[in-house]
Amino acid sequence: MTWTIAPEPYDSPVAAALWRAYYTEVSDRWYLLHENRRTDPAELEREIAARTGAELAPPDGQLLVARHEGTPAGSAGVRLLSPTTAELTRVFLHKQLRGRGGAAKLVTAAEEAARALGAHTIILDTRHDLIEARTLYTHLGYRETDPHNNDPYAEHWFRKALLNQR
Repeated sequence: MTWTIAPEPYDSPVAAALWRAYYTEVSDRWYLLHENRRTDPAELEREIAARTGAELAPPDGQLLVARHEGTPAGSAGVRLLSPTTAELTRVFLHKQLRGRGGAAKLVTAAEEAARALGAHTIILDTRHDLIEARTLYTHLGYRETDPHNNDPYAEHWFRKALLNQR
């Protein structure tokens, strides 16, 4: 299995397709858990339009795309919140490719991108129902912390020091 990870413009067709898959999955999971329904298509379109990903553009951000055997498979973004703190966001891997090592490679590449932006610390938030994400972050050395934002969907907050890991 060949994985490659490379920067991608946040507004590319590849990024748009991956974000559509990401938002569809996380939104459907939330609605199925809380309201026993899938996401309303109009709501999904509004959410995708509202979250362009522009914060993941250089010089203060970076979007990475993982490809499995040349096919876009997932994404991860980092953006500076301060000169020394980056946020990891939009981590996604197509379901059929999970469990093959790609997610760890993607997050590790995002950590390197955060270091290149000058970050010494990386933070993230996630939901309680995204168990596989929480497991991945813990496995990669992230520690659960107190909340660092007031996102209504955030239920778990994580942090990792990036110093001395080059």
